[in-house]
Amino acid sequence: MSVDLKRTDSPTLHGSKTPVVNFSRRQFVSSTPALLGGASLLSACTREPDPQGYEAVAAQTWRVGAVAGTEGAALSEELVRCATLAPSSHNTQCWKFALEEGAITILPDLSRRCPAVDPDDHHVFVSLGCAAENLIQAASAHGFEAVASFDVMRDAVRLTLAPKPAQASPLFDAIHARQCTRGDYDGKPLSREELVLLERAGTSSGVQMLLWADRPSMERVLDYVVQANTAQMVDPAFVKELKSWIRFNGPDAVRTRDGLYSASTGNPSIPAWLGELAFDWFYTPKSENDKYVRQIRSSAGIAVFVGQADDKAHWVEVGRCYERFALQATALGIRNAFLNQPVEVRSIRPQFAAAIGLNGQRPDLVVRFGRGPALPSSLRRPVKAVLV
Repeated sequence: MSVDLKRTDSPTLHGSKTPVVNFSRRQFVSSTPALLGGASLLSACTREPDPQGYEAVAAQTWRVGAVAGTEGAALSEELVRCATLAPSSHNTQCWKFALEEGAITILPDLSRRCPAVDPDDHHVFVSLGCAAENLIQAASAHGFEAVASFDVMRDAVRLTLAPKPAQASPLFDAIHARQCTRGDYDGKPLSREELVLLERAGTSSGVQMLLWADRPSMERVLDYVVQANTAQMVDPAFVKELKSWIRFNGPDAVRTRDGLYSASTGNPSIPAWLGELAFDWFYTPKSENDKYVRQIRSSAGIAVFVGQADDKAHWVEVGRCYERFALQATALGIRNAFLNQPVEVRSIRPQFAAAIGLNGQRPDLVVRFGRGPALPSSLRRPVKAVLV
């Protein structure tokens, strides 16, 4: 998703603890020799009074919380914390949480919307679905069944909680390690068994997942990624919006606890003024398109998520399915990252849909996957900041 669905996510969508957000094309620089060749010099210029500050905050953000003995308000806040570890577009964390007896409601925070890349708020509601799925998995581990429904009047996801025997799963365990890994993978294929598990996790009665692991199909998707990425990069509104969410160094990432931390894309941590210059110099259609060619060809496969209807309730369901897919991938040691350009550029979306065999349906998310190294973690705002 344009979603670190940036997430970033986070995560983003994430360091030795591996998390998010985010959407792969959110890098401000590709592997440009002129910049990366001087990475050590640029890093040396960074003024970070506490070089461990970012790492310490990231470790706290992605910590594994206690399961036994948590109850009452502390339990509600822990469930919300797990929910916020989900990815969101540009790692904007476009959600708010309302706590009540026996229920938690997730509402859109439209002050954090991205109108250039997401004019109809599609990614906002996909992000709510990702957060809802994390909360459902965490509730089960803490001894509650969380049942999700879409509240049309409030455009919100309501999760009712009922006690049940606690049951932690590999998907719950993966919440604290999941990330959108916006780097190169090892190019090796996955086993048939792994592909089946991913497809099962990413599918529901309201969402279809198309999965390709053959090179001709992946090249076909690559063609549309390049077309759409080029269209976005010559759009001044898109570029300005993306740049506003980039955090060029650890202190800035810690200060805001959101956005796309440059180190999470494999780039050096540098002063903001230098980062803005580097962005303007090196963020070009050619450099970014070359990066996507390399990254897609290093992947084991591509998945496209398609909701049965083009409405907010199904966008939420798409988010839930994607998040299950991402958690299952994490549990298997598989990375993933968004390639959402073909679904974000309105003029290209119908062409892309037709090319992949969809008859009048809207493709919601495009994701590449494969095995590769973790990258540094994205951050999340404190729970208190997202409660209403």
